[in-house]
Amino acid sequence: MTTDLAQPPLRASTVFRFDNSYARELEGFYVPRRPDVVREPRLLFLNEALAAELAVDLSSLDPRELAATFAGNSVPEGAEPLAQAYAGHQFGGFSPQLGDGRALLLGEVIDRNGRRRDIAFKGSGRTAFARGGDGKAALAPMLREVLVSEAMHALGVPTTRALAVAGTGESVYRDTGSLPGAVLTRVAASHIRVGTFQYFSARGDMASLRRLAEYTIARHDPELAALPEPRRSLSLLRNVSERQAALIAQWMNVGFIHGVMNTDNMTLSGETIDYGPCAFVEAYDPGTVFSSIDHQGRYAFGNQPNVAHWNITRLAETLLPLLSDDTKEAVAMATEVLNTFLERYRRYLLRGQRAKLGIAASLEDDPHSDQADAALAADWLALLHAQRVDFTLAWRRLADAAGGHEAPLRALFADRESLDGWMTRWRARCADDGMSAGIDTSICANGRAAVSPSERAASMRQQNPIVIPRNHRVEEALAAASDDGDLAPFVRLLDALRQPYVESPELALYGEPAPAAVTACYRTFCGT
Repeated sequence: MTTDLAQPPLRASTVFRFDNSYARELEGFYVPRRPDVVREPRLLFLNEALAAELAVDLSSLDPRELAATFAGNSVPEGAEPLAQAYAGHQFGGFSPQLGDGRALLLGEVIDRNGRRRDIAFKGSGRTAFARGGDGKAALAPMLREVLVSEAMHALGVPTTRALAVAGTGESVYRDTGSLPGAVLTRVAASHIRVGTFQYFSARGDMASLRRLAEYTIARHDPELAALPEPRRSLSLLRNVSERQAALIAQWMNVGFIHGVMNTDNMTLSGETIDYGPCAFVEAYDPGTVFSSIDHQGRYAFGNQPNVAHWNITRLAETLLPLLSDDTKEAVAMATEVLNTFLERYRRYLLRGQRAKLGIAASLEDDPHSDQADAALAADWLALLHAQRVDFTLAWRRLADAAGGHEAPLRALFADRESLDGWMTRWRARCADDGMSAGIDTSICANGRAAVSPSERAASMRQQNPIVIPRNHRVEEALAAASDDGDLAPFVRLLDALRQPYVESPELALYGEPAPAAVTACYRTFCGT
């Protein structure tokens, strides 16, 4: 699938039915820019299932045309490529102008479910916001985004997704030397970030800020459009806060570390975005940091809820002028929303933890309170931390224990006595619980239908994955692709990650933790 630039010019493809509301309605919020023409485009990855979901029919394009389309050499008809403007707090320090330095929003499509989705390039050349960068992307970080975003999607975590990766036939130069270049095509509910609001707020451009708020509401919260101000903007803040509370709880329940939770990496849609120095926790430790640029541990695994709260507070600051002309009153309104964020996060976290523990939410007259269940979950995590037990395997083997097979779980712990004490409490909670009424004829103490051990175990296995993007497996696949041009390990790993709850001999390799010595020195990089 190599393109010879001496061949006749390619026709512009018509496979995307673009309807570009951002370009149409927010003039002045971006800088138009066409993607760079690359020397030797090659299509390396295509997400055919996602293309079908987007109602994008690629069957009319031959391999040469596909490569040219996804490398940026042939801009599809109807596309209006642009670099979006935004600001952001990066590791706590504010940058009033960041923007898409190497990314372009091609346009928007309406998918088969009626949802508006952004189609964007990453690594397509320098823009007005490049800040001295080359605007390019190396192959390995783009493939990392494919692997981790597809894993997150399979795990049910809201996320941007990768539609394609095209090689460029050109080299990019980083600290590690010369690397093969690539362009990623990313799909998102939108690329509106907290930093987008900060860009106009920092300039005192209230007219643009109001336009941005109205556009965001129309796109992500249309039910708010009929509300009068200030209720409309306050409700937007509340909804964004709710989405982020739910998202971060899901991160914590699958062991995901974003690695660079700057305000320009937090979307108002509630999707996970920008898979740079990201990784998954292995031996459980809330202080885990894998990012090579997070020297102070600001974005450590256990800090993520508080950082999300901090980021939402920065969004609230930008919205104050839309809430009231009286600053004191506006602050009071925003503070009321912000003060509930961590409680809402804890509610979502506990909901997920109960599902992972195989227990139902307590009823109003249930003797088991939210506090008791939260303590049960917290003590389980403390047990994993104290004994450096693998996070993902511990949850999965707990599901086995629910079905009566405790040996695999017990093998993970050096101190079996501590485990036994916690297991006694967990079994008692399970014995008095019915996850759903009518499953069998036995009745537990609270009057709900009891759940058989096998049914509880099966339910837990649907909440506790066995296959995640193990850091060493990801690195093996990326090294093979980047160093040797061998995509086979990447393809095999991607296939495994798309079935995270399936435990089989064929997938066993992808469920094994890395050796402790590897995890101890593992670092991820932002890929810029």
